[in-house]
Amino acid sequence: MCKRTIRKGLATAAAVVTLLSGMPAQAAEGEPSTSAKAAVLMECQTGRVLYAKNESEQLPMASTTKIMTALLAVENCDLNQPVTVTGEMALVEGSSMGLHIGDVITVEGLVTGALLASGNDAANAIALTVRPSFEEFAALMNERAKEIGAQNTSFVTPSGLDNAQHYTTAYDLALIAREAMANPVFSDIARKSIAQVEFQNPVKTCTLSNHNRLVKEYEGAIGVKTGFTKKSGRCLVSCAERDGVKLLVVTLNDPDDWKDHKALLDYGFSQVTVQNLPAIEEQRIKVTGGELEELAVIQRPPLTTAPLTQGDLSRVEVKIELPPFVYAPVSTGSAVGIASYYLDGQKIGETVLMAKHDVLLSKKQPSFFEQIGNFFAGIWRYITGWF
Repeated sequence: MCKRTIRKGLATAAAVVTLLSGMPAQAAEGEPSTSAKAAVLMECQTGRVLYAKNESEQLPMASTTKIMTALLAVENCDLNQPVTVTGEMALVEGSSMGLHIGDVITVEGLVTGALLASGNDAANAIALTVRPSFEEFAALMNERAKEIGAQNTSFVTPSGLDNAQHYTTAYDLALIAREAMANPVFSDIARKSIAQVEFQNPVKTCTLSNHNRLVKEYEGAIGVKTGFTKKSGRCLVSCAERDGVKLLVVTLNDPDDWKDHKALLDYGFSQVTVQNLPAIEEQRIKVTGGELEELAVIQRPPLTTAPLTQGDLSRVEVKIELPPFVYAPVSTGSAVGIASYYLDGQKIGETVLMAKHDVLLSKKQPSFFEQIGNFFAGIWRYITGWF
């Protein structure tokens, strides 16, 4: 599609691309420290990293693995689908939601058991429901991870039990958790402190408590997942939202994870606020076949907002995309183009550009040459996709 593109730098100096490419921002004054071997604090809307420590080091992640397992369940299954538990599903070491051979439970119940109770049995049951074998499910996990952008992650088990080839990085795990929390079904389950799970056979109700203490202890906490093995140490992924800002923290091998997550989230909320992005100035484009030769184009209200740190606004750039011309008639408020906002090369928002006024068809009959021009303009419009 051919478009007339206008770039308007809103910065007083050229922006330097340091954030949003997988690299953390420079350490800010008052930035917290952590006891974790690796950590990341991420702002969810843009994916920008506000704090990082050894974020690219490949490490085991224990049951935080189940974030991917649960995400694949909600993406690939009917939540009401009944699953009959087999021995391959139920007979697994480690944490359990209490499944027995022959139990019948829905996929939603399994996802709840995997996320809240950290059931390895639930993770196995999900894997063998989504794919015929654990190997095929692991292949799907790795494929989905690459789609998300987690390039330094390798999944082998659906539960997170130790394996030399089962690892991730703090940054990759943040990307995976960010994707999962954008799924409303996943996020609705992950944020529960307590949940009732119904079994269809035998008919019973089980109450599961979330292992993630933060959903009870931290204001605005909405997930995500705990994890622990002797090899991995304590692993934790948390997410919290306040005043329109959503933050995500990942720590791997962190003996003091509850305290560290609270400190990192507090730091993030002290740095980021939702701010209005700059208003778009009125634009003008040509009109073909109308009573007016030009159309005034304005931003559709309200103003676009984005979570930004202090000083970010001065580095925001906007790219305006408008067609070279439009055909009459044009109605007030009709969409004409788009303005996209960028911070350090990363898109952080967009707004629709619309017609400020009507343009009626011209009552004047076009001359022969104008008809020829309109004919070729129509062909050009067709080729470029501006309808």
